[in-house]
Amino acid sequence: MKIIPFIFSILFCFNIYTPTSAQNISSSEIYLQLKKLKTTASILYIAAHPDDENNSLLPYLAKEKMYRTAYLSLTRGDGGQNLIGNEQGIELGMIRTQELLAARKIDGCEQYFSTAYEFGYSKNANEALSIWNKEKVLSDVVWVIRKFQPDIIITRFPGDARAGHGHHAASSIIANEAFYAAADPKKFPEQFQYGVKPWQAKRILWNTFNFGGTNTTADNQLKIEVGQFNPLLGESYGEIGGEARSMHKSQGEGRPKRKGSILEYFTTTGGDTAKTDLMDGIITDWSKVYNGSEINNEIDKIIANYNVAHPENSVKALVELYKKVHALWPSNDAWLNKKLSDIQDAIINCSGLFADATTQEEFALKGDTVNVSCFINSRNYNNIIFKGVSIQRFALDTLKQLAKNDNQTYILKVKLLTPSEENETQPYWLQQPQTLGNFTVPKQYLIGKAWNDPLLTARFNFRIEDVDFYVNKPVEYKYIDPVKGEVYQPFVMMPHISVSLSPHILLLNLLPKNSNINNDSFFINYQSNFSGKNIPVTLYILQDTIKTVFENKIMNFEKNKSYNIPVSVPKFYNPQKGNAIEVALRLNINGKDYVYNQYFASIQYNHIPNIHYFFKDKIKFINEPIKTIGKKIGYIQGPGDRVPDAIKTMGYAIQFLTEPDIKPETLKQFDAIIVGIRAYNLYEWLTDKNDVLNEYIHNGGNLIVQYIKSNLVGNKKIQIGPYPFTVSTSSRITEENANVNFLLPQHSVLNFPNKITEKDFENWIQERSTYQATQIDTHFQTPLSMHDTGEKDSNGSLLIASYGKGNIAYVSLALFRQLPAGVPGSFKILANLIALPKH
Repeated sequence: MKIIPFIFSILFCFNIYTPTSAQNISSSEIYLQLKKLKTTASILYIAAHPDDENNSLLPYLAKEKMYRTAYLSLTRGDGGQNLIGNEQGIELGMIRTQELLAARKIDGCEQYFSTAYEFGYSKNANEALSIWNKEKVLSDVVWVIRKFQPDIIITRFPGDARAGHGHHAASSIIANEAFYAAADPKKFPEQFQYGVKPWQAKRILWNTFNFGGTNTTADNQLKIEVGQFNPLLGESYGEIGGEARSMHKSQGEGRPKRKGSILEYFTTTGGDTAKTDLMDGIITDWSKVYNGSEINNEIDKIIANYNVAHPENSVKALVELYKKVHALWPSNDAWLNKKLSDIQDAIINCSGLFADATTQEEFALKGDTVNVSCFINSRNYNNIIFKGVSIQRFALDTLKQLAKNDNQTYILKVKLLTPSEENETQPYWLQQPQTLGNFTVPKQYLIGKAWNDPLLTARFNFRIEDVDFYVNKPVEYKYIDPVKGEVYQPFVMMPHISVSLSPHILLLNLLPKNSNINNDSFFINYQSNFSGKNIPVTLYILQDTIKTVFENKIMNFEKNKSYNIPVSVPKFYNPQKGNAIEVALRLNINGKDYVYNQYFASIQYNHIPNIHYFFKDKIKFINEPIKTIGKKIGYIQGPGDRVPDAIKTMGYAIQFLTEPDIKPETLKQFDAIIVGIRAYNLYEWLTDKNDVLNEYIHNGGNLIVQYIKSNLVGNKKIQIGPYPFTVSTSSRITEENANVNFLLPQHSVLNFPNKITEKDFENWIQERSTYQATQIDTHFQTPLSMHDTGEKDSNGSLLIASYGKGNIAYVSLALFRQLPAGVPGSFKILANLIALPKH
């Protein structure tokens, strides 16, 4: 008997690791899987950010038309805003990456990325392309096209101002250039050594739109109905799209499940024009290969004979189909390799075969021994032999005939060492220092991947009929939660020592001196993730290029124990050597030196897998005098709000307020009440209790409102303070170094207790001001104005009005970014707002 092994080349596939609860798909979903075997067409959808994708179109393409469909987001959404937590920057990018993967699980599509960093809102494509390094991002997109080999490419946006965002327009410009560059052997020829070849898609189209006040659709464009109901899934594609869209929870993108007709419009921007269908002129089945009609016929028979109640009856025919397709292999055609994988998936699903590999520990140290349990259960098909499993370099061979319907789970337990390579846990795009606009990814084969491969992979070998199949499963951490039930999470490698510093920002010249704030020392904190005795330890303090030995000693380490070491600022901080300090620990374990200088952090939300990563912690010192007036602040938190930490650093006592606290007798104790970013967009009670807040102002309080994103909370108009104004989503100052004009130089907010000068607007990050005020009531004073290059001056970044004895301020200045970043001027501005004079 001839045994045909399944060998799937990693050269032509991107592995996407998204841990979830293990499950088999339903019989109706298997039926759709069989129908998809016949379709060989593929589509690559390209835009700029997570949540830019068309969530109704993607499931239609993948589940109705059965095309292999993928979304390429140029960025990971790092520069956006966070509605569910206080993560910003790369942390938010990791969250949004996993949210995209969660959406793709729902709509049946694949997910890819370039190395572009989302540096914040951009008003034009030229800025985006210059910061991103256009040629680098173009190379990334060409690489993905050459590997994915799409028949057509679709962009979400046009390459002009109608896109509404510089990143949007830039994504279209790059996609249209990549459409031609991917087919040009002279473009990025260094990629060919990794197995790709020039690839010419048939056409590139723009998926026009009607949203955000811009209608780019027209009756003469190609129109496609995508709102069909799929009875096998029990949902329309609009409903599936709403569910997928709602996975973008960090962006507040919860959406209804749309029912009814949904028309999508397209216009061709390159290649042959599509007149009646996206795939005009493209062979979308097996007819494109020699003897392909025979394969088409075989698939038709399998579909016609499929028994929903007994999917196992299709296994033998699917194995025969696999053999015929395998005869066409090897090939560097991406679609053919993908079809081999799809056929194997159908065989495994029809046979009811279940396999996974789990640990009872979430974390392991480098070189640790790990206990892995491999589970196998065959529930439908009786001609399966389990031949063995291999994990890393450990292989366990066994021959076990799996009996049909015995419903027995076979467990193999393996002990093995974790990999010795570094950075196995750190997301690959964060392993090297990044530039302003791009992540640094030196390994070509990693570009495009959504996430790291799992730390360990179990490779199960099954013989079904007379063919060997290899099923790869990530080794995952599995546990039983009393509320969620069975939960799977990533199994990750952690360091022996995790190092952090506190506080993150130290104000060395805070006036008046506050007995509650110790500005003369900081703390080195480290947690031991192992146990060891008599270990030589050297602790270094690093400032600029100077490395100072803080102490040498012999230590005993206890697993899961934290250590805190106070450090004198006057002794170890030199203002002439920069304004930041880092630390490192060197341990000598069994005669070998190990250096630890990073903090091991985790991000946990219910809708995505746990995220683990490393970063170098540091303390930023601010030497400039910062004067404060007042003692007690009431704070109403907004989403993703890190401003309270800065308020505590300034020495204020802070009390967080919720709806029951908004009453005169509670509010009168506070020198100021600060409302966090977008809080008015979340809490209707802030509008409902506007009269109470106005009374607080009138009696001498200062109400400081940070930016709102729109003028509505739900469908209700927001009311802020005693005098009206509106905000505009288009009025933003995105250039962090934009000139700031002092329109009212004598205003108290620019003078008391801190003198505000141009220097206080130096070294800002990402943006100056967001969602500025417009249609401003005449009671307001506007002390500042600013503008981006080529635009008119805007005075909506800071509004202040007196009311009774107190003051109301609307602040769209991006203090919520500057304070956590340790920008000195932002602390002065906040102190002055809190100290606005009583009248």
